[in-house]
Amino acid sequence: MKHSSIAARLAASLIAVALVAGCATPPPADDKEAMADWTQTNDPLEPMNRAIFDFNLAIDKAVLKPVAQGYRWAMPQYGKDRVRDFLRNLRAPVVFVNDVLQGEPDRAMQTLMRFAFNTGFGIGGLIDVAEPGGIPYHDEDFGQTFAVWGIGEGPYLVLPILGPSNPRDGVGIATEWLVDPFNLYMDHIDRSWPVWTRAGVSGLEKRERLLDTLDEIERSSLDYYSALRSTYRQNRNAEVKNSLNPTGIR
Repeated sequence: MKHSSIAARLAASLIAVALVAGCATPPPADDKEAMADWTQTNDPLEPMNRAIFDFNLAIDKAVLKPVAQGYRWAMPQYGKDRVRDFLRNLRAPVVFVNDVLQGEPDRAMQTLMRFAFNTGFGIGGLIDVAEPGGIPYHDEDFGQTFAVWGIGEGPYLVLPILGPSNPRDGVGIATEWLVDPFNLYMDHIDRSWPVWTRAGVSGLEKRERLLDTLDEIERSSLDYYSALRSTYRQNRNAEVKNSLNPTGIR
């Protein structure tokens, strides 16, 4: 599998970088307040993370944000809704698998029914006909599944381009990439461009959706890096518990 080998090499590279990266120096053990803060932030790789964050921020300001702003300006809301609905429907099989693995039969049935209705009656998923019919959308991923299984998040980790994460969620991203039915089928017929196109459009859709939220966090924070770290960890914990996501950052 071409895309699988690429994903495997990328995951191995990220792990290697994390292993050799310099770590932040912990405070003295007798400074209980500082140690509590150190444990709470869970960021022993902060020097490496900040370097990657600065790289990501430069790429974002030079390329990703302007493209997202152009997409917002050029695409009417109806068109953005169709892109979102199509991407959600394409992802439904992965959500269904994670619902099952998390022991959530009711949510799994919701996902299955949404996929059937939206694919059959929503023009292949372009229109979400299930939500108005009383079947709401929810998302699940392998990082959340690993958390439900009792696997700890590990230290905070900023991934190149992908942004805030942790080792558990990083492995979850690689797992999803490798087992997603769409990716597997495209790999089977030796077509990699739809996989990368989908990934690019998904990133664009997400960046456009977060334009206002991220701008507000950057404006209102003294340390943008620390603010995003706190927001990501808060949201991720809420997602693992299937509770409301305070800001929608993922």
